[in-house]
Amino acid sequence: MEYDIGIIGGGPAGYTAALHAGKLGLSVVLFEKNKIGGVCLNNGCIPTKAILHSAELYEELKNSQELGIITENLSFDYSKIIERKDKIIEKLRKSLELSLKNLKINIVYANAELIDNQTIKTDNEIYKCKKIITATGSEPKDFPELKFDHEFILSSDDILAMKTLPKSILIIGSGAIGIEWARIFSAFNVETSIVEYAEHLLPIADIDISKRVERIFKSKKIKIYTSNTVEKIEDKKVILKSGEILTPEKILLAVGRKPIKYNISKHCIGDACGKIQLAHFAIKQAVQEISGIEFNENLVPSVVYGCPEIAWIGKREQDLKDNLYEKSNILISAIGKSHCDNCTEGFIKILSQNKKIIGAHIVSKEASSLVQQIAIAMQNNITIEDLKKVCFAHPTYSEGIFECLF
Repeated sequence: MEYDIGIIGGGPAGYTAALHAGKLGLSVVLFEKNKIGGVCLNNGCIPTKAILHSAELYEELKNSQELGIITENLSFDYSKIIERKDKIIEKLRKSLELSLKNLKINIVYANAELIDNQTIKTDNEIYKCKKIITATGSEPKDFPELKFDHEFILSSDDILAMKTLPKSILIIGSGAIGIEWARIFSAFNVETSIVEYAEHLLPIADIDISKRVERIFKSKKIKIYTSNTVEKIEDKKVILKSGEILTPEKILLAVGRKPIKYNISKHCIGDACGKIQLAHFAIKQAVQEISGIEFNENLVPSVVYGCPEIAWIGKREQDLKDNLYEKSNILISAIGKSHCDNCTEGFIKILSQNKKIIGAHIVSKEASSLVQQIAIAMQNNITIEDLKKVCFAHPTYSEGIFECLF
């Protein structure tokens, strides 16, 4: 069987490449050994955000009396939350499969072996492809001295498969996965602790974001152990480098993901490349590979979900070594909409040089949408003076961006 393009991996990178190639009239075969949608749809972005929404709603209802909403005997059924999560995944997966089939893309559910740069083999067939793209994704990372046992030491995949919540949990690592699950567990009254090797939580973010996250977590009684590591585990007792002994019911090891690589294909996109492991980065790589639409890899927004959301793009303040930049801040509590929504926590910080934005760091409700406005301005080299001419609607969180321009 011969095709214009063969794609190994059906996650955001792979299915996006397939969809764009199909729209161009190319013949495409897409190989997926598990389920279409990859980590993002099945074991990452979508299921986590579905659970997180339930956690946010439950937490808001616990504190709804001041909003005039009286709730008595408030409770939750975690099995129903997981059931809803599974239904969302199934619905989105079926929609995605239909889109691929409508473009006459051949989906082969099998383990694909790359023979050479134009040949793919499965158990039963040989496929000749003029071009091969590998988008094999990533998997949870562990350490030689701290490995998943899938009972006590869990991966993010294990956590998503749980039907009941533990009474207590220790999260090792405070990237996006660690932060979001700390928020989920805390909202559902699980005793939550988090250990981070770096000096601050969410070390990839701007320092002001890290400090604000720590403040929020402390207010939620999440125990924080920064500049720390797990020294050893004995009889389910976790001994930290600092000497503390913790006895969690479960451990979530959330120290990142490692690429699943193929070593022959020249065209590698998505998490398998080992660059930026974000679904939207993978999607843009796929579009660039198939349609030739370039994008600036230095202008990829990052978002950590929960309430308030956390988002950033561009330069961090701690990376700017000189004083040749300007900084402006506004507290979210200064924005009228935040009081209406009972979500006044956070800030917007904009960094600029030569009258153009070089970085933005946001902790706020709707931060994921706010950072996109900044991304558009940065991508198009729009000056701060020209941004001042834009009319921002009232009342909105976007007004905070406008106020930061002055």
